Amino acid sequence: MRLTQEQLEQYHKNGFLLLESLLDEREVDALRTAFQKDCETEGPHRIIEDGGEEVRAVYSSHLRQPEYARLMRDPRVLVPAQQLLPDDVYVYQFKINAKPAFGGDKWAWHQDFLAWQISDTLPAPLQVNVGVFLDDVTEFNGPVIFLPGSHRDGLVHEGRKAERKSSQHLDPDDISLSPEQLADLVDRHGMVSPKGPAGSVVLFSPEIVHGSAPNMSPFARRLLIATYNDVSNLPSWSGEPRPDYVVCRDSAPLAPLDGSFLDDFEEAAV
Repeated sequence: MRLTQEQLEQYHKNGFLLLESLLDEREVDALRTAFQKDCETEGPHRIIEDGGEEVRAVYSSHLRQPEYARLMRDPRVLVPAQQLLPDDVYVYQFKINAKPAFGGDKWAWHQDFLAWQISDTLPAPLQVNVGVFLDDVTEFNGPVIFLPGSHRDGLVHEGRKAERKSSQHLDPDDISLSPEQLADLVDRHGMVSPKGPAGSVVLFSPEIVHGSAPNMSPFARRLLIATYNDVSNLPSWSGEPRPDYVVCRDSAPLAPLDGSFLDDFEEAAV
């Protein structure tokens, strides 16, 4: 799959692009099953909701679950990322934000690249985020909200002097926009919340301002976010690097599969 010229222009103008129902129901079911298996695998890759027992996020499932490893090379996912970056790409970060029903917490307004610049000294915003809906995303279950076009303003630096406080994560709250900054950006750019059925994919810029509200509904909102980075744009650390389940170390260029990520599994089952 290749993005059309119109789709490329839409991405560069708005900072995001929704590809509705890119994966079918059978493929989504396989990804949900693999996610549940990974949630039951103990380790630091699992992040638990504050004050609860529900999983908030899981990192680097593609290193443990073969369905996700192959998904990263599925041409419907990888080829658009290759089109949007100037060089070959690899997976810089892989996470699934598992916003559970009745209480999945918010994600503060932020820009991804600022966090990566602070935490990993990434030289440039040469990344593409690929968000895969593992559930139907509606107005009710805490969808991601984007400020379209805000990526063209670059990083909002004023008042943003956060430092990484641990070897793992930089909380979006530490680099969140002030109410005044957000109000100004919304006045200029507006707000959009891409929604769609499970299996839809949203591509979005590392510099677009985005966030999400708590999930008050009875419907889970599991969102896979894979970040592809240009192979010439590697992270570096002056101190202790973040763990390899947070920042992937394998920067070998990825090549697309010949077919769907599920093809080998289905052939083995015959």
